[in-house]
Amino acid sequence: MNSLHSLESVQSFIDHERLSLVYISQPNCSVCHSLKPQVEELLEEYPSISSIHVDASEVPEVAGQFSVFSVPAVLVYSEGKELFRKARFVPLGELNQQLVKYNHFINEN
Repeated sequence: MNSLHSLESVQSFIDHERLSLVYISQPNCSVCHSLKPQVEELLEEYPSISSIHVDASEVPEVAGQFSVFSVPAVLVYSEGKELFRKARFVPLGELNQQLVKYNHFINEN
């Protein structure tokens, strides 16, 4: 999962990827640090889903732009449109179900 360091690069990534996942965290969040490798491992099953990591302390405007009030936050987009969002408690089973659905739909079209 690559890290992006500006709001403009995050927005450009979201707008131009067919299916993308944005992982937003902060350095002082222990849940963020434990969840990130689990999300990365899950994404290995979906090579067509692009993903990025954004450190909200490094890019503070990301929280306002994407209405993120708690971290970790996982947001899934298709060509700029938000499809799925979970924050603070991100159940991996539910995330996987959503990724299966969106990945199938996007790859069918």
